[in-house]
Amino acid sequence: MGREPTQLTKPPLDRLMPELLDRAVKALDICNAVSAGVESVRHCQRLAEITVAALENQNPIGDGQVKRARKALGALVASLEEKDHGGSHYKTPERSWSFGRRGATAAVKDRPTATFRSLSMIVGKNWSAAKQIHAMWANLVAPRGAELNGLALPVYIMNVVMVFVMWALVAAVPCQDRVGLPLHIQIPRQFAWAHSLNGLQEKIGEEWKKKEKKGSAGLLEEMQKMEKLSQGLIEFADGFQFPVEEEGKLEEVAAQVKEMAEVCRRMDEGLVPLQQQIRDVFHQAVRSRSEMMELLEHAGKISQPMM
Repeated sequence: MGREPTQLTKPPLDRLMPELLDRAVKALDICNAVSAGVESVRHCQRLAEITVAALENQNPIGDGQVKRARKALGALVASLEEKDHGGSHYKTPERSWSFGRRGATAAVKDRPTATFRSLSMIVGKNWSAAKQIHAMWANLVAPRGAELNGLALPVYIMNVVMVFVMWALVAAVPCQDRVGLPLHIQIPRQFAWAHSLNGLQEKIGEEWKKKEKKGSAGLLEEMQKMEKLSQGLIEFADGFQFPVEEEGKLEEVAAQVKEMAEVCRRMDEGLVPLQQQIRDVFHQAVRSRSEMMELLEHAGKISQPMM
């Protein structure tokens, strides 16, 4: 391609490359939405930590500790229930922040601001993660015939990998409006690399079906455990009377609190690196898109007839 950049201005690349650039912009929106989703998960973690602090190693457990835990648990369950219906309602500093404010705009300072709307704002309140995935996958057609021997196939693979990664992120992390998220993205089986992606899709799709059936907040194992433990602790708090004379009940609650503490520890170890990885994907998408635009601009100048 370096020797013949004019290929990019000829069919089918003259259609495929602009579509790839458009999908990259949609991917930036998804990265922003997923990052905000990770921040909302961290908010849930903080509420769970309040619960643990109130009930852990308390002997005996008093009314004050139970009331504090019950308040945190109520907020936690309410927050979990909001995740798949338009995003969270509480405000955090990250909700008005996007990756671009920490350096990404420098790489695209000469580009039209409308093209990189994701770099300056979080997605709008009517934005839908599920619809964004549908839009990214629409009109993505596998190359056929002679196209398989040219650059059309690598561009197609780039498109597929991008859509798959964004789909997996949206499925895993609670983010704005995932209702209607497709369970499967059709990838032609004639490609050798498609088998692995289809296998991953099937596993994720099965987990998503279970999530839909249970009404749980996401595919993250820690979120599912947190949700289950919260319900059990709420039942204890709602029926609490001091003093608790049933020794078995106290042991059960202590075990649940211990498990909740372990969930919080695992989330503490995993969420910050995950958010950094999402940030890295965002910046790489910005850089790659900028490089492709420069290449297309160069190819366009070369292909213009001499006056």
